Amino acid sequence: MCLAIPGEIVEILDGPLRPGRVSFGGVVKEVCLVYVPEAEVGGYVLVHAGFAIAVVSEAHALEALEWARKLEGEP
Repeated sequence: MCLAIPGEIVEILDGPLRPGRVSFGGVVKEVCLVYVPEAEVGGYVLVHAGFAIAVVSEAHALEALEWARKLEGEP
């Protein structure tokens, strides 16, 4: 079983593995977007181990982030 975290694509960079910058609630990390060629800036992806593995809707991403906040005990 793996855990994938949703994030918003803020920038797509040039490179053979289609690197991009993805925001996870304000924390921006570089991830590989090669497996999601349809992904665009402003869209949301699920990221596992530095690789975006699926494009998801904004509603799905925000719901998952809210669920994670509740697990952390945040109001």
